[in-house]
Amino acid sequence: MAPKPLFNLITCILFLLILNPCLLFSNAQSNVDHYRSPLAFLKTLIGTREGHMAKNLSQLKKYLSLLGYMKMSNNSTKQAHLDNDLFDKNLEFALKKFQVFYKLKVNGILDEETVQNLIQPRCGVSDFVNLTESEFNKSSIPIIVNKYTFFPGQPKWPRINKVLTYSFPPGTRDDVMEPIRNATQQWASVAPFKFTYIKDYDKANIKISFQRLDHGDGSPFDGPGGILAHAFLPTDGRLHYDGDEKWANGPVPGNFDLQTIGLHELGHVLGLGHSNDGGAVMFPTIGSGVRKDLGKDDIDGMKALYQN
Repeated sequence: MAPKPLFNLITCILFLLILNPCLLFSNAQSNVDHYRSPLAFLKTLIGTREGHMAKNLSQLKKYLSLLGYMKMSNNSTKQAHLDNDLFDKNLEFALKKFQVFYKLKVNGILDEETVQNLIQPRCGVSDFVNLTESEFNKSSIPIIVNKYTFFPGQPKWPRINKVLTYSFPPGTRDDVMEPIRNATQQWASVAPFKFTYIKDYDKANIKISFQRLDHGDGSPFDGPGGILAHAFLPTDGRLHYDGDEKWANGPVPGNFDLQTIGLHELGHVLGLGHSNDGGAVMFPTIGSGVRKDLGKDDIDGMKALYQN
């Protein structure tokens, strides 16, 4: 028989799990409990503007490139602008595009509000903001209406695929499957597809897995915080969660909701880009302890993509 103190401890743990079974997901893939956001360095840059030199501005440029606001270049001279710590006009323009998308004060300055939006946990897929420098002037600031977007070229699954199969690699916890199933059911209610789980991971249309750091797809994760997940456009079918995050099934404080993130990433798998409607599932950022369902903008986008 277990010693009485140990028995009492086990009883207490079981009681807590019964009260809140959602916490079974917490750290399902990671033992990281306390972490510093990989983007925390941005707080040291608050107040910088065009013409300033500051350590880590090159890291900001690379992050904005990842998000689609600056372009990487094969030209060594142009690339040098991304690799230095000068706040140049290219960075100012990138920040203005970011500020327009997130409906912030458009000044091209790394102010506190802009930094707070930059450091929010988010999807690793780029935002598509097609604005030119000529659209910015002293008398007019471009406005982006709340609306869904598509990937360039509007790739989508052939309508002949009336059923899309999905699977997880061997060793994935069984309790991950329910929130993903719920997410597929939401999309099935508005998309011209049904979703079916199969055990054969290699044969599935949609392959869902937990990955960590550099995992071989050209889009490495950054550890806890920062990028939460990413997915690839049709008909690739890969959907990756960052295994270093704390995950839960439901809006558990300090954890990210598997169902909400899955719903978002499945939107990408089906062909939707990001929306700047803060109420949409396809909005790029999400806080911990938050659950979202499909919004009108998400539904309108899916119907528009597959209308023909």
